[in-house]
Amino acid sequence: MNQLAARQALSPAERESLREAIAGFCERECGTRGQRDALTNGGQEHHSDTIYRKMAALGWPGVSTPEEYGGGGAGMTELCIVLEETARGLAPIASIGPTLIVGGAYERFGNEAQRKEILTNIVGGGTESIAMSEPGAGSDVGSLTCRAERRGDEFVINGQKTWCSNAHFADHILLIARTSTAGTKHEGLTMLNVPADAAGLTIRGIDTMGGREVNDLYFTDCVVPAAAVVGEVDQAWMQLMAGLNLERLILAAMILGVARRAFDDTLAYVKQREQFGRPIGKFQALQHRIADLATELECCKLMVYDVAAKVDADPSRMLPREASMAKLKITETAKKIALEGMQMMGGYGYSTEFDMERHVRTTLVSSIYGGTNEIQRDIIAKTYGL
Repeated sequence: MNQLAARQALSPAERESLREAIAGFCERECGTRGQRDALTNGGQEHHSDTIYRKMAALGWPGVSTPEEYGGGGAGMTELCIVLEETARGLAPIASIGPTLIVGGAYERFGNEAQRKEILTNIVGGGTESIAMSEPGAGSDVGSLTCRAERRGDEFVINGQKTWCSNAHFADHILLIARTSTAGTKHEGLTMLNVPADAAGLTIRGIDTMGGREVNDLYFTDCVVPAAAVVGEVDQAWMQLMAGLNLERLILAAMILGVARRAFDDTLAYVKQREQFGRPIGKFQALQHRIADLATELECCKLMVYDVAAKVDADPSRMLPREASMAKLKITETAKKIALEGMQMMGGYGYSTEFDMERHVRTTLVSSIYGGTNEIQRDIIAKTYGL
């Protein structure tokens, strides 16, 4: 494992300036439905290369990437600010989560050539995807069967992956494949760097209620050099476990931003919508619901930044309980806020004219990807010896 680079934290004032800069950018560049529709084919696509590269030029996607690869060298706290505020601003940059998760794997386990290729690509606004799940292997990642067979100085890949976020516009795929059937099901897995345009790889979109987000990947005698191995052969399971802090914090920070936007939209609506001669927010029934949601949202924010601070204090420390709690709590709370928002907005919350129905779609799936919330509960319970 590579030694993680030391991080340079921003001061509280600098962090606040970062928040304000991102919020202002989102307001200018994608603050209206018309702007977002123009950038995303009417909302069917979720990533705008134009917006993402503008953000990359400002250093935001690479804020926590080591300075030697062109990044800002900051920590998880700063990265969480970027993720939270871009999600709150509805910036169409769907690649940022998978891209940064992949970047973390290369930073920890890639060789120097791989880190230079992938991390500099991320800093420059490039995108990455990761392929783990298969039709028969979702939460049980250890049961995957997509095979990478060693033949001399190459690996020949055959099999299928599914639910691969953003693979249709990624530059590379970080593939988790089976390279051995010896030992337990968690042994014999290997990470491989596969170019997204590699011969023998076919990428097909999966239609979802959220539009074009995820893909099936079909590998048919897809050949990559032995140098494509990231980390050690047959050791991908332990490498994946080492990156769980990063993955769950990235997801938690992004959904925290969505939850805040759903809350903001709900609050604005109940303040201006009038029924029975007064704004509906003046009715105690809605006031109490808003108060409860605000309290839960504040708890979520404290949890995210507490875990981020722990990671910054010791990047090598494993935090299975805290990271899983953060992902679990924030995604469940975000779903509640979005559904309550839809209820308070009535038919308008269900209409595509307003963003609330998007918030509902986004938060519903958040409890599935990145490890279902049932798996998060299992992990948390195990840390208590159960």
